[in-house]
Amino acid sequence: MANQEMTAQIRTKPGFIAALDQSGGSTPGALRQYGIPETAYSDDAGMFKLMHEMRVRIMTAPSFNKDRIIAAILFEATMDGNAQGKSVPAFLWEDRGVVPFLKVDKGLESEADGVQLMKPIPGLDALLERAVGLGVFGTKMRSVIKLDSKQGIPAIVRQQFELGAQIEKHGLMPILEPEVSIKSPEKAAAEKTLLTELLRGLDALPAESQVMIKLTIPDLADLYRPLIEHPRVARVVALSGGYSRSDACQRLARNHGMIASFSRALIDELKKSMSEAEFDATLAKAIEEIYQASVVKV
Repeated sequence: MANQEMTAQIRTKPGFIAALDQSGGSTPGALRQYGIPETAYSDDAGMFKLMHEMRVRIMTAPSFNKDRIIAAILFEATMDGNAQGKSVPAFLWEDRGVVPFLKVDKGLESEADGVQLMKPIPGLDALLERAVGLGVFGTKMRSVIKLDSKQGIPAIVRQQFELGAQIEKHGLMPILEPEVSIKSPEKAAAEKTLLTELLRGLDALPAESQVMIKLTIPDLADLYRPLIEHPRVARVVALSGGYSRSDACQRLARNHGMIASFSRALIDELKKSMSEAEFDATLAKAIEEIYQASVVKV
């Protein structure tokens, strides 16, 4: 029953997805922004403990709830942690009405053919089984496109769909995330090539398949409408990709049917030193701005 409710929420509910899945590479920067210097921890375990505390503070803030946020993407260590005495996925769904997703990729390969494929994901089936047991609804995995490469972009899309099929076998909803770098000198052209390849991949899926797609906000507004309208796509969501929150929200508002799945743009004004009231007010302001850009279009 919960799965049906989650599916309906993901497909149709107004709102956006909070990305709380910073990995080892981006965690030191996120902690620094929050006000925790690298001298505050001596190893990865200490770093991830501090990051988990920050994420729990965000998830348990009064403004973090289903009124504006339909789902949250978790880092593996966060999925395995607790919030207010419950597993994080259970807390999100039972206490906040927010659908839990899990980031499953292990980072990126070196650039080749203008793209960065995902590194191999050893033990993926075991991780997916654990996620299902904890009540997670779906997964996310990121690769990166740097150039309009006629070899690289099809390779990226192939890898995303292959892993998506493996994830679907566990009853989970995959979010495919082939990110086009906002610094790409060929961003608009790469986005058009990516659209063609994604449509080819979607058309080849079994009729009962459902995936989500997470993309950089395109230079050409509404470029991704054919994906949004595709019968095998549950939702198309946007990453902030390094744009400021204001810029990302303005760009997103021009793309009908696309909602946010922001990370940095959601949390970058939060500080450890804030009182709980200040923290929640700052978070609420970010949530409202991102929500409006997701539901009110120009």
